[in-house]
Amino acid sequence: MSDTPADLGFPAPEAEALVRTALDEDLGPEDLDVTTLATFDAEATCRAEVVARADGVVAGLPVVSLVFREVAARLGLPEPVVTVSASDGDRVTRGEVLATVEGRTQVLLIGERTMLNILSRLSGVATHTRRWADALEGTRCTVLDTRKTTPGMRALQKYAVRAGGGTNKRMGLYDTAMIKDNHKLAAGSLTAAYRAIRERFPDVPVQVEVTTVDEALEAVRMGARFVMCDNMPVDLLRETVQALRATGEQVEIEATGGLTLDVAHDYAATGIDYLSVGGLTHSSPILDIALDFVDA
Repeated sequence: MSDTPADLGFPAPEAEALVRTALDEDLGPEDLDVTTLATFDAEATCRAEVVARADGVVAGLPVVSLVFREVAARLGLPEPVVTVSASDGDRVTRGEVLATVEGRTQVLLIGERTMLNILSRLSGVATHTRRWADALEGTRCTVLDTRKTTPGMRALQKYAVRAGGGTNKRMGLYDTAMIKDNHKLAAGSLTAAYRAIRERFPDVPVQVEVTTVDEALEAVRMGARFVMCDNMPVDLLRETVQALRATGEQVEIEATGGLTLDVAHDYAATGIDYLSVGGLTHSSPILDIALDFVDA
């Protein structure tokens, strides 16, 4: 199997940078694992398996090769052979072998924790996202992530959201304008904020956060075509959706703020297009994954 479906768009440059940073942190300025280098000869070889310790959705399998390649290069040793037996986005079960690694023992032991840290964290995001995607199955609604990501891991965490069946909202402050309460207050009004953005950045997409039906309609009159309904009860959200659809404009509608899995389907049933869930990236527990040595 391939380790990542092409359409998910694994962010290799960002992953490589993260791997280097993580290894620098772990090995210090002299690239030392004092335990491994003292106890294993550089010529010693072994075979190990990357194994799921819990059911979930895997994401980040390309990191397995990236980590061990970087470690081998730092030690001046041959790169281990990695054979991947799952694909990012796959549902996996406890005990399932995701990949095998064969090579120098020093390389595998030194890279083990860095590889597992990244792979487990990304798989946790994908697993959490899949729960939301499953809850929304049969509706028109898709779960979205936010900018509430771990610094340095945004591209990878948003990739993991895609692997779990979710959709990315915006990558940062640079690619989409998002008018929230503080922007309205600072500018004087929703309309003033919208006009200021359009004057300075006429081509950038604009999303507007609203809390009432009137605000939602004001946003659409100004030209917004993506409306975020913030912390609305289901009944108010349904009323807002009906009002926006009645305008005849092609408006994308999102519910955001304090959403939980147990109410996800109720919110989706209002006719919205998206649920925005910051917890996908800021609160997902890891998926337990291990590196088991089977031939040392």
